[in-house]
Amino acid sequence: QVQLQESGPGLVKPSQTLSLTCTVAGGSITTNSWMWIRQSPGKGLQWVGSISGSAETHYNPSLKSRTSISRATSKNQFTLQLSSVTPEDTAMYYCVRWMWSKGYDCWGRGTQVTVSS
Repeated sequence: QVQLQESGPGLVKPSQTLSLTCTVAGGSITTNSWMWIRQSPGKGLQWVGSISGSAETHYNPSLKSRTSISRATSKNQFTLQLSSVTPEDTAMYYCVRWMWSKGYDCWGRGTQVTVSS
C-alpha cells in the first residue's frame, strides 16, 4: 500500500520560498505521476504542479513562474518549492499520486502552510 507523507515548515514569511517534501513509501516515484495540490481557506482544490515517473514537470500556469518540483529517487522523495510567497499562498498542501488507470488515487494527509510575518 502506497503511503505519502508531507513535511516542511508550517510558517513562512512573505517573499520567502516555501519548500515542502513528500516522502513516498510502498511505491516508486519513477513510475506514475506525483502531484502537489493545495486548498486555501474557503476555496476549492488547486493543482500546483506535477512530476512524472520520467521526471517531466508541469506547473499550474498561474503559479509557473514561482514553482519548481524536483525529486530525489534515492530517497523516494519529491519536493515543491514556491518562491516569493504571499498570504495568498496560505493553504493546506497535499502530495498525491496520479495513475492513468485510477486518477488521483493516493493522498498524503496534508500539511498546513501559513504565510505571515
